[in-house]
Amino acid sequence: MKLSSDSGSTATPLLEETISANLGRTVEAHGDRDALVSVEQGLRYTYNEFAAAVDEVAAGLMGMDVQVGDRVGIWSPNCAEWVLVQYATARIGAILVTINPAYRVAELEYVLNQSGISVLVAAEAFSHSDYRGMVEEVWDGVPVRQVVYLQTSDWEDLLAVGEAVSVDQLEERSAGLHPDDPINIQYTSGTTGFPKGATLSHRNILNNGFFVGEACGYTPVDRVCIPVPFYHCFGMVLGNLACTTHGATMVIPSAGFDAAASLRACEQERCTSLYGVPTMFIAELGEPDLDNYDLSSLRTGIMAGSPCPVEVMKQVVDRMNMSEVTIAYGMTETSPVSTQTSADDSLDKRVSTVGRVHPHVEVRIVDPETGDTVSRGQAGEFMTRGYSVMLGYWDDEARSTEAIDDQGWMHSGDLAVMDDDGYINIVGRIKDMIIRGGENVYPREIEEYLYRHPDVVEVQVIGVPDARYGEEIMAWVQLRDSATLDADNIKEFCRGQIAHYKVPRYVKFTDEFPMTITGKIQKYLMREQSIEELGLGDAAGERHA
Repeated sequence: MKLSSDSGSTATPLLEETISANLGRTVEAHGDRDALVSVEQGLRYTYNEFAAAVDEVAAGLMGMDVQVGDRVGIWSPNCAEWVLVQYATARIGAILVTINPAYRVAELEYVLNQSGISVLVAAEAFSHSDYRGMVEEVWDGVPVRQVVYLQTSDWEDLLAVGEAVSVDQLEERSAGLHPDDPINIQYTSGTTGFPKGATLSHRNILNNGFFVGEACGYTPVDRVCIPVPFYHCFGMVLGNLACTTHGATMVIPSAGFDAAASLRACEQERCTSLYGVPTMFIAELGEPDLDNYDLSSLRTGIMAGSPCPVEVMKQVVDRMNMSEVTIAYGMTETSPVSTQTSADDSLDKRVSTVGRVHPHVEVRIVDPETGDTVSRGQAGEFMTRGYSVMLGYWDDEARSTEAIDDQGWMHSGDLAVMDDDGYINIVGRIKDMIIRGGENVYPREIEEYLYRHPDVVEVQVIGVPDARYGEEIMAWVQLRDSATLDADNIKEFCRGQIAHYKVPRYVKFTDEFPMTITGKIQKYLMREQSIEELGLGDAAGERHA
């Protein structure tokens, strides 16, 4: 009987260096090649120019008295400056706190306080988000001492302050850093109603980016179109770090996702790789003039972030020339990728599984009740151990201990099956987390917010299937007897206070919830009933990897 455990190859050694040291080696080898192109901004940097720009920002932060271990927040859609700040903070040992651009007032205030951000780099506004207004709203209650707004004179002031910092001071700071130092805090939705700050080191994310790039076969001639957001590991690790560890080019098509802009960038910049969550690829495939774009340069890419529909994968291969497209699976707490398909896998394996274990990583699938490793072909909880496991949740030892056991295994909460060849399928979730269009949403977080409404007595949030986003959010709400709220009132209560993707699409008013004899609410019955009532049977039956 073969057990559901596997270990990745160790043939290629881990990178035992800081992000800054690694970038320095890339610049030395490929200085004249394109490092970063921001299509919408009309900006283009060679690796030599990129390194110089990173050092300017790093010196500016040092001039603002940012010390090793200080938290620097960034709250902005994708832009060239975002990438410069990412590498500048790594250069000087500051911990970059990446803030979801969709966050609203309550979420922003929590993150600023929980991580202790002293300097915040932020866009002034984007789409429907008034970032400056929200910062001003929370200003008196947070530890931030300085805000640098992008595309304003603040940015020039930051660079000017850095002129007083010498090259020797910058080099001395960088040389004193260690690969195991914390360098990034990424917030993931929390089951207890508050996001958790997964704390990642140079070693965590540098190596994960490198091995993701290896799985995609990256070399210095590759040009990677990155429409996924940088605040998440998908953008800044699978995107940026996979590129800079291989001398490849980072291409930013637009500030926020735009299907036509992504296709246009692939054509104009001759991109060889394209990233996206399934909903992004669905939107690109749905562009009416898709066949008019010259996508002949594409060969690979990554689809990840939520379950990948098999038919979508096949269309991406056939219609977008991405014959070597891969699926990656992981979680923020594991830097993030633990498994990935490879170019030499059969098409069936590449479109219907999340691949095999990554190098230098161990995975096992266990019985959630006993903790015993299950047999191949049997479902159980997916667990990961190795260099990729986070340092812990920022300033939260209790929840860190819950997530990582005393043997170093990270518990995912995902149900998975491993086949005889080591390929893995994700078949469900032990926790009731919702994945909407690549965003992880914990129902408890939305429930805690809705409980603030004076007319809400009880609320339960579930995920229901959706053909476009994978899952959509539904709230079952019990009101006080005298209340006269409708679904729009509930949605309006959420807008501007929690991220748009957490606002329930469906609202059902009820006086009772399905429960066990012991009084535990049975969300799976709520889901089944909702699927029937909403006529979502077709979306529920769609095949995913």
